[in-house]
Amino acid sequence: MNDIAVKPGVRTLRKLPTAPCSVVWSKGRAYVLEGSAGRLRWVGLDTFGRPCALSAAALDEQGWSRRRS
Repeated sequence: MNDIAVKPGVRTLRKLPTAPCSVVWSKGRAYVLEGSAGRLRWVGLDTFGRPCALSAAALDEQGWSRRRS
């Protein structure tokens, strides 16, 4: 689930950060935003400890948070 600010009767969906070196958490793992050759991608480790890269859409789909949960 994405970072959602909840107020009585109002739900606001937050967008992924866009600044390089930003960190978000998804499924208990950290992902860092890297820019290479003009392309931004979220880089982290998969469940086996191997490096993996996700697009913003893929990370948004699997859910993320600004805080480790």
